[in-house]
Amino acid sequence: MVASRAIGSLRHFTASRTFRSPGYICRNFTRSSALLARTHINYGVKGNVAVIRINSPNSKVNTLNKELHTELVEVMNEIWASDQIRSAVLISSKPGCFIAGADINMLAGCKTSQEVVQISQEGQKIFEKLEKSTKPIVAAISGSCLGGGLELAISCHYRIATKDKKTVLGAPEVLLGILPGAGGTQRLPKMVGIPAAFDMMLTGRNIRADKAKKMGLVDQLVEPLGPGIKPPEERTIEYLEEVAVTFAKGLADKKISAKRDKGLVEKLTSYAMTIPFVRQQVYKKVEEKVQKQTKGLYPAPLKIIDVVKTGIEQGSDAGYLYESQKFGELAMTKESKALMGLYHSQVQCKRNRFGAPQKDVKHLAILGAGLMGAGIAQVSVDKGLKTVLKDATLAGLDRGQQQVFKGLNDKVKKKALTSFERDSIFSNLTGQLDYQGFEKADMVIEAVFEDLNLKHKVLKEVEAVIPDHCVFASNTSALPINKIAAVSKRPEKVIGMHYFSPVDKMQLLEIITTEKTSKDTTASAATVGLKQGKVVIVVKDGPGFYTTRCLAPMMSEVMRILQEGVGPKKLDSLTTGFGFPVGAATLMDEVGVDVAHHVSEDLGKAFGERFGGGSVELLKQMVSKGFLGRKSGKGFYIYEKGVKSKNLNSDMDSILASLKVPPKPDVSSDEDVQYRLVTRFVNEAVMCLQEGILATPAEGDIGAVFGLGFPPCLGGPFRFVDLYGAQKVVDRLRKYEAAYGKQFSPCQLLIDHANSPNKKFYQ
Repeated sequence: MVASRAIGSLRHFTASRTFRSPGYICRNFTRSSALLARTHINYGVKGNVAVIRINSPNSKVNTLNKELHTELVEVMNEIWASDQIRSAVLISSKPGCFIAGADINMLAGCKTSQEVVQISQEGQKIFEKLEKSTKPIVAAISGSCLGGGLELAISCHYRIATKDKKTVLGAPEVLLGILPGAGGTQRLPKMVGIPAAFDMMLTGRNIRADKAKKMGLVDQLVEPLGPGIKPPEERTIEYLEEVAVTFAKGLADKKISAKRDKGLVEKLTSYAMTIPFVRQQVYKKVEEKVQKQTKGLYPAPLKIIDVVKTGIEQGSDAGYLYESQKFGELAMTKESKALMGLYHSQVQCKRNRFGAPQKDVKHLAILGAGLMGAGIAQVSVDKGLKTVLKDATLAGLDRGQQQVFKGLNDKVKKKALTSFERDSIFSNLTGQLDYQGFEKADMVIEAVFEDLNLKHKVLKEVEAVIPDHCVFASNTSALPINKIAAVSKRPEKVIGMHYFSPVDKMQLLEIITTEKTSKDTTASAATVGLKQGKVVIVVKDGPGFYTTRCLAPMMSEVMRILQEGVGPKKLDSLTTGFGFPVGAATLMDEVGVDVAHHVSEDLGKAFGERFGGGSVELLKQMVSKGFLGRKSGKGFYIYEKGVKSKNLNSDMDSILASLKVPPKPDVSSDEDVQYRLVTRFVNEAVMCLQEGILATPAEGDIGAVFGLGFPPCLGGPFRFVDLYGAQKVVDRLRKYEAAYGKQFSPCQLLIDHANSPNKKFYQ
């Protein structure tokens, strides 16, 4: 999930009014001969320093698109031509965002790699001019400085950043299947050293401002200001600008040097990197690590290594040329199209298409302080929601509260929170054994055991004490919401909110609506999910909803493959080799064999023979012997506390031997095993869209990747069909149908797409 975790790390922030300090001469020069004001950039002159303000209209973030690029070139040409201006400051008018990256829609509009190469070379050209400018340029960074925004910043002569949680610097291009294409692969290694540059570009992780200063990515830090007459964000930007102007003057007057003093470790590392043998060893180790982690399924990381290596070994000119060429090649790959598609879908799923609810959810109550209930509580208090956590026993409640505190304390250890902030957040949580205070609740999320009678019991108890507007949400993974709502006095207020474990790490929230669920109830659930930081999909009620329903036939096939003699380790290797983050046998252990057995039986009854495959007896025997997976210490593997590596559970041999079935040679190659699993998953996903369980293919792809670990490099089941080809998918299914029957019968919507080659899920 490394790729899927971090895709779309660009966050949306609140824009503010443009600030103009006294003493500004504000200039909005005309664009060529047209009498039009610039829309993305304006600049004023303060003394002899030009302050260039970036503020893309109608957007919460600034992105480097063609218009901004054109305006930046015009403005810089004006500045370079002016005798009065001796230096410049680049700053954003948007609190929380410097530049969030390049506009990837520019790449989507390109038909050939050469068009993409041209975009790259245009970016390289302007950034090279900035770098070689005789007038010093200072980047004043507040908020996200990512991708093309970082490439712009590192082409400036000096960087000043606010020491703020929202200020992060990063090169996330690899998560979109591409590489930094405007000189980033060449400048970063020179600025922060080869190892640190590889780490940034190959992981796509964000770097906080304080760490960026230590690395040499940022030259100075500015402490954010508190509230005053103006909001703190606005005051901080004004202060940042003042500091940046002072440094710009100092650089122009040669009173400040842009050269940074390096520490001993940095000096030693830099010296080591001058030795060809050491560099070759670094390249080799990095390549080995990338191959191990990506299994060769993602071309971008290896290309990044090649491009960096070219620049260092053959010189900058060769490096820049190779960067633009590889940028063009990668943008045309299926993997890049899949990852960019996921990013767009993720952006869609972070918007509430149901609008604002009539009443804000300010008070949340959670029933059940188990793993899921405590996890939901943690992501709620973390975002400022007043939360009551109720459990039936004092021991259960205590364990749940400790889990929440530990989750917050882990952030303190990682320096993401201070101990004061941790305690302040934890104070939003109230633990109790009764329903006291539930009369103030705006939403109740039930996270008790997967037992319909128990869920009916708590629903009746809750409805006796909550106000009329309060929403009742069930965190169930498979029980139909309409069955839970059957005992409700107000079924329009009942909804499903299916969280994934561990709640604080898994990004997906699957919201389930019945025919009676009101739009306002759905809007409330979506609003809470988005506030909790989740990527939200909304699906219709039905057995297994969307995610569990897609996973079930694939897991049924897993059992059949195991019965056919493929060992758990081999099966895990084949599934991770196809791009799944967790092997199929390991996944069964992680989910819990008892849970898999329960779901398998329930959905088997609901869908009949189509959900068949391996014998449920396999899971039944495992449960009877206590082989429940990780939680019991034994499943297909043996799990020991504190031990990362796991050995096969030899006691499984007799169970598998007793249920062994002969494999069918025509459909049992390694590739066939992989496609038997994937095609069953994909077919079921498409059927969910066909039946109206899913509203859009985008939600289907997001649910599959972020909730179930469908390979991100394939973009999700629907993007996979578009890129792989519907006809090929149907042909595969027909091949396996001939061997195994209707479990592989392609659904009608898939057949329709195969019959019409121009028909795509994404147009």
